[in-house]
Amino acid sequence: MMNETRELPAAAEAAQRRQRTDIRTRDLINQAIASVPTLGLQRAAEFLATMNVPAEVAVRVLVYPHRRRAN
Repeated sequence: MMNETRELPAAAEAAQRRQRTDIRTRDLINQAIASVPTLGLQRAAEFLATMNVPAEVAVRVLVYPHRRRAN
């Protein structure tokens, strides 16, 4: 029997994964990134934690800037 599930091509799947759906989190992250030069990394991380941004997201955007999304 043939597999009935349809899978997206890898490029389409990656595009879906990268689409931002949480505007609030995006704005909080942008605010934290902008504050790093004046407040420091620790304070920016504390802010994101207080605002319930997932830790894995906070670490990625603050510690690994080259892994941020381009938008």
